[in-house]
Amino acid sequence: MSQPLSQPLSPSGLDVPGVPETVLPPGTLDRLPAGSPAPPWRVPVRAVLWLGRGRPPLPPGSPYAGRTLPVTVGALVDYLDSPVGPYREVVGGVLLRGPGLHVPFIAVDSLPSLRAGREHWALPKTLAAFDDGTVTGAGWSVATTTRGYGPRLPVGAALFAHQDGRRALVTVRGLGRAAVLTVAASGPTLPGWLRAGRHPAVELRGSATIRALR
Repeated sequence: MSQPLSQPLSPSGLDVPGVPETVLPPGTLDRLPAGSPAPPWRVPVRAVLWLGRGRPPLPPGSPYAGRTLPVTVGALVDYLDSPVGPYREVVGGVLLRGPGLHVPFIAVDSLPSLRAGREHWALPKTLAAFDDGTVTGAGWSVATTTRGYGPRLPVGAALFAHQDGRRALVTVRGLGRAAVLTVAASGPTLPGWLRAGRHPAVELRGSATIRALR
């Protein structure tokens, strides 16, 4: 999936607001690649997405603070390939009036993906380690177990993500089936809004396209 690389950015160009769990470990910016493949990205994925109740603590002055609904969206995504190679991702977002989704928490196991997320889509990606349903970062963790049931059926969806004054369009299609996901989170803020317990979920196998909108 070779694509042209963006030009180098200063560290301030990768400074994206998010919850405290997304603060980058010291030295991370120094380890990032010099450029990032430009969107759109078309990627094969395996994922589980779940719904919960809660609102994340958004930074003071966030343009989304008055627009959030008390509905969270979590996701564990395995990108089987991408313009920066395979990687894994955990996401915590909140639905907006409008409609759309705002993502104040997201972590990956790939430095090139971290740079791309912050540069192209203003996603506050941080680093984490992934091990059999448990994701661990600097001072936080998200542990999940998933039980799927029923047949796999064709599914498709499109969602606008609103980040730091920018928008992205994510479209997904593939085969999905119903599931129940159990989650437990630790960290400064995650337990208060990415709440523990059993949640309705969907297991998905298919492809996603991620575009940057002006």
